[in-house]
Amino acid sequence: MPRRIAMVVPVFPRVSETFIVSKFLGLLERGWDVHVVCDRRDDDAWALFPELKASPVLRRRVHTAWRTHPRGRAALLAPAAVVRCLMKAPVRTMRYVARGYRLLGDRLPRQLYLDAPLLLLGPDVVHFEFGALAPERMYLGELLGCRMVVSFRGYDLNYVGLDEPNHYAAVWARADALHFLGDDLWRRAQRRGCPRGKPHVLVPPAIDARVFTPNGERQTGSSSAPVRILSVGRLEWKKGYEHALVAVRALVDRGVSCEYRIVGDGAFMVGLAFARHQLGLEDVVTFLGRADREMVLSEMRRADVFLQASISEGFCNAVLEAQAMELPVVCTDADGLRENVDDGVTGFVVPRRNPAAMTDALARLAPDAGRRRLMGEAGRRRVAARFRLEDQISAFDALYRTVLETDPKAETNSSTSEVRELEVGAGRRS
Repeated sequence: MPRRIAMVVPVFPRVSETFIVSKFLGLLERGWDVHVVCDRRDDDAWALFPELKASPVLRRRVHTAWRTHPRGRAALLAPAAVVRCLMKAPVRTMRYVARGYRLLGDRLPRQLYLDAPLLLLGPDVVHFEFGALAPERMYLGELLGCRMVVSFRGYDLNYVGLDEPNHYAAVWARADALHFLGDDLWRRAQRRGCPRGKPHVLVPPAIDARVFTPNGERQTGSSSAPVRILSVGRLEWKKGYEHALVAVRALVDRGVSCEYRIVGDGAFMVGLAFARHQLGLEDVVTFLGRADREMVLSEMRRADVFLQASISEGFCNAVLEAQAMELPVVCTDADGLRENVDDGVTGFVVPRRNPAAMTDALARLAPDAGRRRLMGEAGRRRVAARFRLEDQISAFDALYRTVLETDPKAETNSSTSEVRELEVGAGRRS
């Protein structure tokens, strides 16, 4: 029987988290019994993923937690959750209760209610895909008799729990392995208290270059045609869109004809629309809203430059997708984002919160279609060499095999041991 993996996420699927969907499907193809456990399933977003839409049976592998709000309704549902667990998985449930009483005390009923989907699944590995989800649930390894893996993707290390020095202490102590997108996040984890000897792997995001392909549709136009700038991502504070708008305003003031299109939605839409108005950019900047993959591909094929103005970023799939589409990239040096672009070769890396530097980089690319083309071609070669989807899936495949084969009782003296970067093949290419 294939070993069972439970991927824990807040919402599934999310348009902005294509990497979760790709991993889910890729591991299924490799023969793993993969399931997703989430607080909410987004049926509207499901239709935006062709692979999910084409396979309705995959919905059976997505399990939503019992509702926690309103509290009155949750209290009424709790007995039903317990009865369901006892009927469907009596042995696991009794083991959970026996061990949980010692570990959780009075919290046991509440946690059993929250953990019901995982309890019913009985996974061999629970993988918290975002570190912020893990600290209060690291007891699951003992209660379910499974291995625990935790991913850190940026926000969880850069902002979550900064006012608590030991916020991730339980993760550092109890996780069987950690996953980071790159070197920057691994260093940040150590600054947050992670022992240098903690088993970990560096597996960067990956792109399916068979999907993200430019196919020759891009038209560079004449030297007098507006340069077409594109951004793709959630409209939220950490993406730095306000700095991008200021940079575009300065570009226009220099006499550079341009258009700036932004794909994505989010809580900052109203504020960014007002900023566009204040800057007098209504005829230059277009907000396209939420989009499916085909629309993103279409926009990337017509664009000339990709702009990523983030002030915080663990890594950025959209930047990799743009390079796969042979778009030169102007991005900031925010955290792990600087690992996305080969500065001066596939684009330009500028300081974060520096619209003037962003404007300078855009101005260098705007009149030079030849340079844009060369940078775009170099970007696609870089993605093909370092960020292949098949390599990423192979790395996670090897990670789970390694974790399942490792003796969980083996202890590591973190004060004296060397860095234990797990040998998982492609995962070392960060």
